[in-house]
Amino acid sequence: MAKRTRPEDAAWSDYAGQLATNLHRLRLERGLSQEDVAYRSGLTRYTYQKYEKGESKPGTPANPTIRTLLAMSQALDVDLTEILPPDAPDLRLR
Repeated sequence: MAKRTRPEDAAWSDYAGQLATNLHRLRLERGLSQEDVAYRSGLTRYTYQKYEKGESKPGTPANPTIRTLLAMSQALDVDLTEILPPDAPDLRLR
């Protein structure tokens, strides 16, 4: 039986993908390895790699905590707003 998805699930998946793209771009711009960012953020390299792929496990979009987002922004030496995509999805239940 196929899992039912809600419109907000697709929107969150797209947002997580944009977040991943931002992390990847910012890391490369700073000449850092995934291991560098992970270590500076207090994460394992594996966990950071998953965020940069936009997933927490195969088929499930990433959902980092605020603490993790702040740690990654500090490790990359950018404002949190540079990591977060500009158009947040509407996740309200309808």
